[in-house]
Amino acid sequence: MMLLLLLLLLPLGSRPQKLPTRDEELFQMQIRDKAFFHDSSVIPDGAEISSYLFRDTPKRYFFVVEEDNTPLAVTVTPCDAPLEWKLSVQELPEEASGEGSGDPEPLEQQKQQITNEEGTELFSYKGNDVEYFVSSSSPSGLYQLDLLSTEKDTHFKVYATTTPESDQPYPELPYDPRVDVTSLGRTTVTLAWKPSPTASLLRQPIQYCIVINKEHNFKSLCAVEAKLSSDDAFMMAPKPGLDFSPFDFAHFGFPADSNSGKERGFLKSSKFGRQTSPKPRVDLHRVCIGNKNIFTVSDLKPDTQYYFDMFAVNTNTNMSTAYVGTFARTKEEAKQKTIELKDGKVTDVFIKRKGVKFLRFAPVSSHQKVTFSVHSCLDAVQIQVRRDGKLLLSQSVEGVRQFQLRGKAKAKYLIRLKGSKKGASMLKILATTRPNKQSFPSLPEDTRIKAFDKLRTCSSVTVAWLGTQERNKFCIYKREVDDNYNEEQKKREQNQCLGPDTRKKSEKVLCKYFHSQNIQKAVTTETIRGLQPGKSYLLDVYVIGHGGHSVKYQSKLVKTRKFC
Repeated sequence: MMLLLLLLLLPLGSRPQKLPTRDEELFQMQIRDKAFFHDSSVIPDGAEISSYLFRDTPKRYFFVVEEDNTPLAVTVTPCDAPLEWKLSVQELPEEASGEGSGDPEPLEQQKQQITNEEGTELFSYKGNDVEYFVSSSSPSGLYQLDLLSTEKDTHFKVYATTTPESDQPYPELPYDPRVDVTSLGRTTVTLAWKPSPTASLLRQPIQYCIVINKEHNFKSLCAVEAKLSSDDAFMMAPKPGLDFSPFDFAHFGFPADSNSGKERGFLKSSKFGRQTSPKPRVDLHRVCIGNKNIFTVSDLKPDTQYYFDMFAVNTNTNMSTAYVGTFARTKEEAKQKTIELKDGKVTDVFIKRKGVKFLRFAPVSSHQKVTFSVHSCLDAVQIQVRRDGKLLLSQSVEGVRQFQLRGKAKAKYLIRLKGSKKGASMLKILATTRPNKQSFPSLPEDTRIKAFDKLRTCSSVTVAWLGTQERNKFCIYKREVDDNYNEEQKKREQNQCLGPDTRKKSEKVLCKYFHSQNIQKAVTTETIRGLQPGKSYLLDVYVIGHGGHSVKYQSKLVKTRKFC
């Protein structure tokens, strides 16, 4: 069992070390009693502590094991720099005086006896791995842990316990602790790993956290937090002498942790950060996914190497264990096949969700203007047009749009089309140097069909829609649908590029021509008869241009009266 020798160890310092500072001028007014600044150097039993090392300035911690044959486990976690550390032990001083008076030795003599004796080294390590010292039977004595960072100022964590079997705060790794890449795409990587026995056998609450970056693998979540911090130093260095206990955080700008010390075996660590303007976020992402053992990372860049690390986190203690990370390079972007557009001919284009298509238009003759007509059949599509490498147009297109650009002799046009995030996109595009040759019909701004409820009967409905100043042919179709047909189903059928040729002849109501020079009067009405009482019908209106290309208005769901 470990004892907190606070009264014994706080004043220690037979060989006091210089207290380092970030800026000597900030600490010109020193407190006269230097012992006040001495770090709290006692490791509590069964609690993970966080602390800070200045470069080339060693730090020492103590704890006591009172009885022989005591189990002991010590874990040191470097965060963002390699550490040198060693664990040693020395015998405890006799409490009684040699004369047998029964009076304890003076405190100063005990201190001197402890600090003057050189302990027996049990274990040493140098590197940035999470390293352990484990013994099933340790002798009684005063244990000391010495740490040093020769590379830079750094943050680290220490955990020590005399009851390792019952504590088990760190999740256990499976017999095969590797993270495997099971599927590789241009923008996705699927990872799989074996579950931690802590979750499957001990039934402790475990969640898995994945870290993705482009630089290297990480050996601890502590190192990830250091990298994610807004400054390379990870956290503001404390004033000399103040230990990183939850009660000290307020002294140098850190939020106090109200949950600290509530549970044995865990001191929750606060999130650290300098109180300065944040730097740009590093290209490193962390996502916690619960207790599943397979995950697909998406939205990656093609032909790019990524490093993947997996951490099992005990949600009771918030302490973690790292799996053996992996890395993978995403596949190259498929080379885009460029579609050639012919002057005056409509071309159908299909684009996968968030996909990209390239088209090329090279007029065979000189031209003053070039017209691009685009009909996006479903969701909006992004279009960019470049002439000989120069960007001329970049817009979002929904429905039918027409763009007229200034021409140039022997010019070549590259059109880039990007699909919607919602789903696949379909569109029709026409490029021409002859502005009078228009295959796409003009449309009003409002393409809805209006139904008149007061004119609805058991066998007919009356509807109206807007036209244009140009004379066009309009065809109206009807289709009986179930009563449970809803707006969501109707939305899925809104492919405006599907023309009357895809409809049954029995669904056709009529076709007619109309227009009006006065745009305010370009309205037509139509009564659809021969319907069944209490039935639902889907109505579609198509406008057909001079080149035969049609555009569908927004569908309208109507229902006849059941009783008249």
